[in-house]
Amino acid sequence: MKKLEFWFEFASTYSYPAAMRVEAVAEKSGVQVLWRPFLLGPVFKKQGWNDSPFNLYPDKGRYMWRDLQRVCEKQGIPFNKPSVFPRNGLLAARIASRFAGEAWTPEFIRQIYRANFDLDLDISSPDIVSQCLVNLDQNPEDTINRAEHAESKEKLKQQTERAQQLGIFGAPSFIVEGELFWGNDRLEAALEWSGQLQRI
Repeated sequence: MKKLEFWFEFASTYSYPAAMRVEAVAEKSGVQVLWRPFLLGPVFKKQGWNDSPFNLYPDKGRYMWRDLQRVCEKQGIPFNKPSVFPRNGLLAARIASRFAGEAWTPEFIRQIYRANFDLDLDISSPDIVSQCLVNLDQNPEDTINRAEHAESKEKLKQQTERAQQLGIFGAPSFIVEGELFWGNDRLEAALEWSGQLQRI
């Protein structure tokens, strides 16, 4: 089975609709999704930014929020503009990285996105993250403790460095057969590149 690497950041706006649909769309194409959380902060810093470009460039930010609303409406997923942007998804990213191979992790990722971009909850809060874990019948204390180990922290750091080595400059990004595709609207193009997109 061919594989698609889905590189995402929990603070990333367009990663929200991508995370909601990537698994179902890839499954139709016979492609396995590899979930790759990383941090955009070091990537932006390398480009000379100390904040999201949507905050640094207000016109771009206003367009993005309206466009994201349209995207979510078309996709049929709820959306409410977060009262704080960007939010710190470090803890959630460490969990998603540490437990990347677990069956519950994709739904955990989706729950964190819903918490941020639908329910307007502080995803940096251990309480919010814990509730998402409880919803999936996971032990929040044990899971968070394991995600906060030095080994888990290093894994996410290395994954972020790997993203930069691959030339990833934003999220969401998709890599299939060595090709990089950037943006929620490029998911289908990434699957077409794999040669297995089933046209309906």
